[in-house]
Amino acid sequence: MMAGRGEPLQGTAGGPARHIPVLLADVLDTLAPRDGGIYIDGTFGAGGYTRAILDAADCRVIGIDRDPSALAAGRDMAEAYKGRLALVEGRFSELDAIAEGQGVDKADGVALDVGVSSMQLDQAERGFSFMQDGPLDMRMGGEGPSAADVVNTMEEGDLANLIFRLGEEKKSRAVARAIGRARTDKSISTTGELAEIVARAVGPSRDGKNPATRTFQALRIYVNGELSELAEGLAAAERILKKGGRLAVVSFHSLEDRIVKRFLAERSQIARGSRHMPELKSEPPTFKLTTRHPVSASDEETAANPRARSARLRGAERTEAPARDIDPAALGVPALPAYPSAQHSKPGRAR
Repeated sequence: MMAGRGEPLQGTAGGPARHIPVLLADVLDTLAPRDGGIYIDGTFGAGGYTRAILDAADCRVIGIDRDPSALAAGRDMAEAYKGRLALVEGRFSELDAIAEGQGVDKADGVALDVGVSSMQLDQAERGFSFMQDGPLDMRMGGEGPSAADVVNTMEEGDLANLIFRLGEEKKSRAVARAIGRARTDKSISTTGELAEIVARAVGPSRDGKNPATRTFQALRIYVNGELSELAEGLAAAERILKKGGRLAVVSFHSLEDRIVKRFLAERSQIARGSRHMPELKSEPPTFKLTTRHPVSASDEETAANPRARSARLRGAERTEAPARDIDPAALGVPALPAYPSAQHSKPGRAR
């Protein structure tokens, strides 16, 4: 799940390429920014979507990110747009409360580009990528247990479970056992160490991907609570969007896309009772789909930005119906083992 949240600018000769927003034109088509509108970019990153929205119409944007370094890098953009851009540190699961804190009770559009940003992947010290050796961290906001904490303290059975469910790694038990053996000698502290351990356990990949890809994905999703964050973020968007307001969500793998698909499918239909729950009254749809099928990147975009290859965009328009409660489990958010406090746990072996 590699998001491309960034500015649509090309890199200079001899320097790194600038981060390219994924499916930018399609996201703008979905949001349809208008003069006087208020839009929320729940995953600000390097500001690629935000800049495009502000350039498309004389509107305002609230940019939210849980990574303070992303917001610090966006200060010049906020200055350039002279009061039209407000940057707020926080989680997009709380975007409705954040907007209300900015004096906004209803918004005209919400954009979510789910997952880790290109900037985070490219910074070895953040510990998201096995492509560069760095501290095994993976925290988007710096709070809570790191990936190193998880791999060094979680029971092997629980570790295997989360790698299987969040990484869809078929050899999750072998990976957990290999981690368990390695950490008895010394703590696993770098991305390079973990990638090497996983590669030996998994063996060569048939699809050409690095054999550590799925394990790293699972750990990152777990450390940041990304799937529950997504479910709550969709509900928050439903609460803040006005009638006719637009929602655009870009996801990067099946676990995320499944949650978005189920949410929008449920919300675009009338909720009815059943013979098991006949007392449940019918509730009108809260969204009207604007994309019947997920929008994928073109061959041209994928060639220019390989990170767009797995991107999927789904969009919808808010109706006037009241927002509903959500059931994360029904949307596909799995129940996962709780992180054991380092004070009360010791590394264990998978059984």
